[in-house]
Amino acid sequence: MPFLSARRWLLLALLLSVGIAVWQRQAAQTPPAPRPQLSAATAAGPPPADGRLRGVSWVAGDSASSSDMEPLVQARVTWIAQTPFGWQAGAAVPEVRLHTGRGSRHYWGESDAGLVQTAKQARQRGIQTLLKPHLWLRGGTGSWPGDINMTTEAGWQQWFASYSVFILHYAQLAEAHKMAALCIGTELQHATAGHEAEWRALIARVRQVYHGPLTYAANWSGEFEQIQFWDALDFIGIQAYFPLSKTASPDKAALLKAWQEPFRRIRAVQKRYKKPVVFTEIGYKTTPDAAIEPWAWPDRMAVLTTADEATQAACYAAMFETFWPEKWFRGLFVWKWYPGLAPDRSARRHLDFTPQHKPAEQIMTEWFGR
Repeated sequence: MPFLSARRWLLLALLLSVGIAVWQRQAAQTPPAPRPQLSAATAAGPPPADGRLRGVSWVAGDSASSSDMEPLVQARVTWIAQTPFGWQAGAAVPEVRLHTGRGSRHYWGESDAGLVQTAKQARQRGIQTLLKPHLWLRGGTGSWPGDINMTTEAGWQQWFASYSVFILHYAQLAEAHKMAALCIGTELQHATAGHEAEWRALIARVRQVYHGPLTYAANWSGEFEQIQFWDALDFIGIQAYFPLSKTASPDKAALLKAWQEPFRRIRAVQKRYKKPVVFTEIGYKTTPDAAIEPWAWPDRMAVLTTADEATQAACYAAMFETFWPEKWFRGLFVWKWYPGLAPDRSARRHLDFTPQHKPAEQIMTEWFGR
């Protein structure tokens, strides 16, 4: 999951009113860019029944309906990743708090009831669910689970005991409600380093409860190469935010060249473990610097930033051209997809990662049809 620093929110209250006013003046003076229309060939027919995961990361909301699923069907999406959260008070606090109901800080869609209802609505349209629990850090320490790091071995044992309760709850939920795959962890780079035995024990316990395919979502920066327990899982999951450029607005040719080294690294791990690879997350902002640090959220303070749909589209095209033809590559989950998102130029969404109502969505749809 892309990382958003808490410090960037400190100035938001001061700049919000000014930024909105400036954007409104710009919007009034600048007509909306034309939106891509799917060709008849693109819009026709379901995707091939080849077992590939044609996925998007679903943004939880206050409801889920059949109408929310229709744009996914049109985009040939066959999977969604749903993300409930566990909470830690700090990076070195060995307790994961499980929240299964709707609360003041939790969306309905992240509650057990919301996860189940969303999965049911998706399944009625032929769309499967990857249940992908995440951890969130509180107390101003940041939100990236890669920061989690106990200071003692006793702390790690306490953490694994607490984390196991967290994951086993969702394993039971996934089994009871026929969710098609389960991710047992996301970007826990310190927890996976040097704790192979603990993960193998957790995987064995999960398999006693849940009988669908399992994966782990490893960080792109090296964690996926260090994990020693891929053989115990069903596919290799990678959060594929590889940096592909040092300059803004690269073209597709430059991006294709930049993918060569990450491709080599991924292929080496795949050959070692002989497991299929899935990008459990991949996405690009709608900004000129989308390929420089793909994991970074767009700067919410930069209200005058010009959207760059061409760069986002080039990033999608280069990624699909590099990986989709490979038989060992079994699919991906695009970060991210908002249910009910209208086709306008709202300041909140236009610089965002979503491909919705942008040229990137057409590229995704076309490749998902292959």
